[in-house]
Amino acid sequence: MFEKPQSAVYRIYLLRHGQSTGNAQGVYQGQADYPLDETGIHQVQALATRWKAGKTGFDRIISSPLKRARQTAEIIAAALGGAPVDLDENWMERNNGALSGLTPEQSEIQHPRPAFFSPYTAVGTTCESNWLLYLRAGKAVDDLLRRPPGSYLVVSHGAILNLALYGILGIIPQASFAGARFRFSNAAFASLTYIADRHLWYLESVNDHSHWKDEN
Repeated sequence: MFEKPQSAVYRIYLLRHGQSTGNAQGVYQGQADYPLDETGIHQVQALATRWKAGKTGFDRIISSPLKRARQTAEIIAAALGGAPVDLDENWMERNNGALSGLTPEQSEIQHPRPAFFSPYTAVGTTCESNWLLYLRAGKAVDDLLRRPPGSYLVVSHGAILNLALYGILGIIPQASFAGARFRFSNAAFASLTYIADRHLWYLESVNDHSHWKDEN
């Protein structure tokens, strides 16, 4: 009798960075390089403590190179015994061009949102469109699944993590940002399991932040 070969299994955590100075200021950050603030550091430390207590570990951590994500990845890597951290520009937040550093109120004055825009529209005159971000997120997921099966932590940003889940779940970006949204609070994560030889995805959790109290 032949033994059935083991399936190639990926366990993937998609983590949004902790609170940054830009989050605290209420501005559109995009690819502007805001660091974590004190609250964000505490959020990430709480998550690292939770994962360490639960013996959650990763073969590798893949992070956006932006400070708020990289600092998040480094705090967790140090707490969990130094898992290697790879920086990957494909996991950077949306390039929001002229909107970067503006509050929503300022952006409406300087770059008013049109009543309708397609997935291909560059919002804010120079912004990366939803379609371009979707394609970049798909490339990031594809690159991840070209790595050996194992346990991976991705540290990234809210918009691109949403579109990574779009690609994984077969959702197409719609006009004017209509359709599904996945909530990623600061230092919150989604967890997934992928069985490669069956192309089978399990979405285990979304917006898990039980390691810190949501004051909202």
